[in-house]
Amino acid sequence: MLNKQQRKYQRQHPDTPPVEKEKLKDGVTEHSSAHEKALESYVLACSDEEGDYLHRLYRATNIHTVHGRMASGHLQGRLLRMFVKMVNPTNILEVGTFSGYSAICLAEGLAEGGKVWTFEINDEQEDFTRPWIEQSPVGDKINFIIGNAIEEAPRLGITFDMAFIDGDKKTYIETYEMVLGVMRSGGIILADNTLWDGHVVDEAYSNDKQTQGIDRFNRHVAKDPRVERVMIPLRDGLTVIRKK
Repeated sequence: MLNKQQRKYQRQHPDTPPVEKEKLKDGVTEHSSAHEKALESYVLACSDEEGDYLHRLYRATNIHTVHGRMASGHLQGRLLRMFVKMVNPTNILEVGTFSGYSAICLAEGLAEGGKVWTFEINDEQEDFTRPWIEQSPVGDKINFIIGNAIEEAPRLGITFDMAFIDGDKKTYIETYEMVLGVMRSGGIILADNTLWDGHVVDEAYSNDKQTQGIDRFNRHVAKDPRVERVMIPLRDGLTVIRKK
């Protein structure tokens, strides 16, 4: 049975498939092949450890929220932290906080004085997410804001060095355009879910609003002369974009 928060999320995201069973780790389900599970375990064993706090958050996300698999998880989380260390940003903008997993991973990579500004539009997510962020070892590096990032992020008056887009798929283009407007030249944008579980090439989902939004975004970015881009087939698709 869904709790109140889960029921509201389902109403607000009718295009999202019904609640699925908890994923074991980073895209591997109980239905995955033995080879896929073995390969995933190998990849994780050869990558940095997730850490106890993030492991507990990932598990709690799957237990207490709808579609816990939306949390970045071990592999993508370590990649986000690595990107931050490579770019060395001062200010990071995140659109779509969800349970706070990715915000914490981004903040882990920040040098002293760096900040993550993360926006979540679903106000009922706050009771779950805020304690996890504030009690994390990097809580002082994260500003968690409930609100519409497209409207509110430009009002901060901050020039961002890096951004992670992981919000409403139907408005990815609008989010992207906003992010470009508040980002410095040479800044890096990471856009999540750009393969959308493979639905972007599946005709069965051609009328699905979320899939359409992702596909429009991908085509928009692919033709944008203002940026350089590369799509990485990691988990659900991650596109790395550099503003010229």
